[in-house]
Amino acid sequence: MLHVIFGAGPVGLATMRELVKAGERVRIVNRSGKVSAPAGVEVCAGDASDKAQTRKLAQGAETVYFCVNPPYHEWAEKFPPMHTAILDAAIHTGAKLIAMENVYAYGEVDRPMTEDLPYNAHTKKGQVRAKMSEELWNAQKRGDVRAAIARASDFYGPGVFDSALGDRVFAALVQGKAAQVVGNIDVPHTFTYMEDVGRTLAILGRDERALGHIWHVPNAPDMTTRQVITLAAQLAGVEPKITALGKPMVWLIGRFIPALREIYEMMYEFEKPFSVDSSKFTRTFGVSATAYADGIAATLAWYREHLSVQLPR
Repeated sequence: MLHVIFGAGPVGLATMRELVKAGERVRIVNRSGKVSAPAGVEVCAGDASDKAQTRKLAQGAETVYFCVNPPYHEWAEKFPPMHTAILDAAIHTGAKLIAMENVYAYGEVDRPMTEDLPYNAHTKKGQVRAKMSEELWNAQKRGDVRAAIARASDFYGPGVFDSALGDRVFAALVQGKAAQVVGNIDVPHTFTYMEDVGRTLAILGRDERALGHIWHVPNAPDMTTRQVITLAAQLAGVEPKITALGKPMVWLIGRFIPALREIYEMMYEFEKPFSVDSSKFTRTFGVSATAYADGIAATLAWYREHLSVQLPR
């Protein structure tokens, strides 16, 4: 079976690795057509917002994966056309569609998030996510496409840069600098390991039980941001130094840095407990999340290699 992945960022690459490991044929698509991929993986250039191109690139696919993710400040403009074009390609070719999402559409809630929560987004990005999700689910209900949705919390892992636990944390730690984060670092928070994301999407794309459902990617038990960074520092052999930006500082710096400006409206995630329940996936497929110690160790090793920095011994 041919699996076609639109998007070659961390999510698309993690999904590619899992599918290759399972012996599947893979075609991965990004704008440049340049991806570091194992032998046998077909790498193609294409515009994910162009229906003619997505239809052509999805030809022969058993399963199509929606793994694209434009920069935060371009979501409103670029995300919906990509979603519409990739959905159209799945409908046109008769392929299953596995869509990667996050939990923004739920909005601010006061309990662990489960897949049955209604959409109550109060942010621009949450509303974009909700609109795309509704577009897909309406097509599913009409019988136009067979689909499943995966949702995850804030990513961390090899190759993850723009995240609450991205390069501002791990690149800083391997260089002995202070990790930079936002919000209250002493409230519990769900973080999702990128390799678990890839494994989840590969399972959903190959198991008929996944279709017609929303699934949260398996997450390790919640920890505070301080606990996660302290563990990472211990594994790296460095002092756990942390710089936390509050909402006023994020607003001020965000006036000059577009990426940080877009974080401001999402600060609610980091000001009180933020928990994502993934028990539905684990019960159904028997797959649990990677432990923090293992995921963090792999992430540190990737950053050490990527930055050519030798961790203290």
